[in-house]
Amino acid sequence: MFAGSKFIAFLFDMDGTVLNSIAAAERVWTKWAERHGLDVASFLPTIHGKRAIETIAGLMLPGVDAVAEADALLKAEADDLEGIVPIPGAVAFLESLPPQRWAIVTSAPRELALLRIQAAGIPVPAMMVTAEDVAHGKPAPDCFLLAAKRLGVEARDCLVFEDAPAGIAAGEASGASVMVISATHVHPLVTLHPTIRSYDEIGIATDESGFIFLSPGQAAA
Repeated sequence: MFAGSKFIAFLFDMDGTVLNSIAAAERVWTKWAERHGLDVASFLPTIHGKRAIETIAGLMLPGVDAVAEADALLKAEADDLEGIVPIPGAVAFLESLPPQRWAIVTSAPRELALLRIQAAGIPVPAMMVTAEDVAHGKPAPDCFLLAAKRLGVEARDCLVFEDAPAGIAAGEASGASVMVISATHVHPLVTLHPTIRSYDEIGIATDESGFIFLSPGQAAA
């Protein structure tokens, strides 16, 4: 798993990658989908990893103001934090990283992201890129490119942790290496990237130059 590879920084998606907010998000989106006459079962898988405004705009529903609907949805999500939990091993893994060498890069707006981070007990990163920070959300690479720039590094020297197809595509397009987190996957995701179900499977080591290497974690030992 990235044997011999070294990284300057780690970039983490949030929902489904360091915390599990699927139940809360799907409660809110289910009500919205039912109100608009959508097939809930086929629609819900499309919401993950993308900004709300792009999900709604992509439906091209007649008479629907995507900006207003996205704002209302995000307010509803901010009011529903029940059942949000960390991905197994995520808290300890994040706490083991040098604070200035990792960031959360999420399609959620900043207010919602901070609420979910707090609800899950995830460490608050020193730097975070959220929905408001980019003109084009995932699968565009803008968010990961911006995160790398803010950390003062090149995206190609970063490892992106992602769980959703849109985010994986964004990580690939940025030139970063990609690790897929499958903790919340109901069905296996077909991917050529290394995959873990828990952060207990990996650890880190650093060299004298400050480069970060992945090492086997307790679950892999």
